[in-house]
Amino acid sequence: MNQLSLGGAFITFLAVVGPPKVLLSFASLAQTRTTHQLRTLALVSSAGAALVGLLADVTAPALFGIFHISTEALEIAGGAIFFVYAVGLVLGLHFGVQEEEGGPGLSDGIRELLLPYIVSPLAMTALLLESTARNDWTWRAVVGGAYVAVVAIDLLCVLLLNRVLQATHHTTVELLARLLGLLLAAVGVDLVLDGLEGLAVPLGPREY
Repeated sequence: MNQLSLGGAFITFLAVVGPPKVLLSFASLAQTRTTHQLRTLALVSSAGAALVGLLADVTAPALFGIFHISTEALEIAGGAIFFVYAVGLVLGLHFGVQEEEGGPGLSDGIRELLLPYIVSPLAMTALLLESTARNDWTWRAVVGGAYVAVVAIDLLCVLLLNRVLQATHHTTVELLARLLGLLLAAVGVDLVLDGLEGLAVPLGPREY
């Protein structure tokens, strides 16, 4: 993940928290919300995602030092958490707001978006790894800028497609969620394997 360029950082973040992964979460929330509510939720959650990302970017070296963690441990932990989330998608389990407590309120929507978007395990893992790839503030500014740019693209896609998301049938959303969950589970496993490989665990050849 340590691509030492603006383009490399941008592509990394686009892959881990880009529109394909974000739009499905908003499509699920759009089923019970008006256009105005969905737009407000998109703006607030995107601002939260950008703020959390920038905070992680700035404090990355300190976090590694305070918690005494290695990049390999972070890859394994991030991959494992995201794998659990992806398995939940495949099985139709929705982490966040409990079914009986869910509703069109802003706070409920924010809580449902915490894990897949605002504090995405893959995005936070990529941010921390990219930020510590170089020990200088210029590079961290580049990483933070690339991440915020991807969040802005996500927001733009949600705002432009909000009516399409609202019109998407619930069954279609569930079907796409199961398929995406399978693919994301594989991404989580791959991240864990990257961590194990970094620890010199013999895993054999891997093809992409």
